[in-house]
Amino acid sequence: MKRILPVIVISQFFCTSLWFAGNAIMGDIARQFNLEPGYLAHLTSAVQSGFITGTLIFAILSIADRFSPSRVFFFCAIIAALINMALCTRAINSSELITIRFMTGFFLAGIYPVGMKIAADHYEQGLGKSLGFLVGALVLGTAFPHFLKGMTAGLPWRYVIYATSTLATLGGVAMVLLVPDGPYRKAGQKLNFTGFLNGFRNSRFRAAAFGYFGHMWELYAFWVFVPVILAAYKINYPAARFNVSLLAFFIIASGSLACVFSGWISQRIGAKRTATVALTISCICCILSPLVLFIPATAVFIGFMFIWATSVIADSPMFSTIVARTAPAETKGTSLTIVNCIGFAITIISIQLINALRTDANAKYIYMLLGIGPVLGLIALFRDKE
Repeated sequence: MKRILPVIVISQFFCTSLWFAGNAIMGDIARQFNLEPGYLAHLTSAVQSGFITGTLIFAILSIADRFSPSRVFFFCAIIAALINMALCTRAINSSELITIRFMTGFFLAGIYPVGMKIAADHYEQGLGKSLGFLVGALVLGTAFPHFLKGMTAGLPWRYVIYATSTLATLGGVAMVLLVPDGPYRKAGQKLNFTGFLNGFRNSRFRAAAFGYFGHMWELYAFWVFVPVILAAYKINYPAARFNVSLLAFFIIASGSLACVFSGWISQRIGAKRTATVALTISCICCILSPLVLFIPATAVFIGFMFIWATSVIADSPMFSTIVARTAPAETKGTSLTIVNCIGFAITIISIQLINALRTDANAKYIYMLLGIGPVLGLIALFRDKE
């Protein structure tokens, strides 16, 4: 039915707004809890750690294949929304803050990869295009808290939490009421503790998975440090007049259009070639970053950030498409989940590495380290001859 994809996309967008809800209001939280600015990386890593733990458990137990994925999505959305609301409790301390973000990430494991599983169950043909819209929704949801923060600058930071939890609830309800199990779903009949490894026996699956891992080394570290880069630029060039939160939203959100475009173009040149082009462009951006990030020409700097933001995510739906197509039918959801699990584990390393090494003296060069992932990802893709 025509409504299926729009509902999946909107639900994904609403629910993934929980992902960076803490990041958008980090400045307010840091002031309330007297935290250091570098705490942002720990807060993000808490979400990623929760997501990794959740996806690992979901993969081992084959949750997305053994149970109705729409119902899994619904229950996880509701629980994640309630946990997110706990950020508004006035009595929480910094340790409880980390725990809340960890548990939010845990239940996001039942949203993002499960949403892709639902799309794959409905759209065997044109899957790249469908996942382009779906990952685009993830990007928009990731950026949305920055938009809320920019638009509610004069209001208490808790309004961002209220809004994202409400959206996640609506997304979960819409999914369970309007999206039935897909016609291409092949339910896993029994518990198989090693089933999540089956996909890696296929060479095309492995190439896509390792390409995705290289892409993830760069992606979330870039997203986390976009507002940091923008704030640093304003310090160096006070005459630059832009709202950091709003510009961060538009830069990150531009990747949603890139995902849609990559899904469309993949129908013509193929998912692998589309992913390779995008990964190459983002790799070049990493290498060129020292030349552009602190350039006096603000328009050039902002333009470069938009190019980087679009290329850094455009390959993601392509990798997921190849993984979904090459995974065994009965473990498709589990395969998507374990690839997500490993990919997000890699994001913690890159985020923490940049956070630990970054100083005012090397801020111009530090982001070249993000190029390590795309280089390794491209090597994996070029080695795959199929």
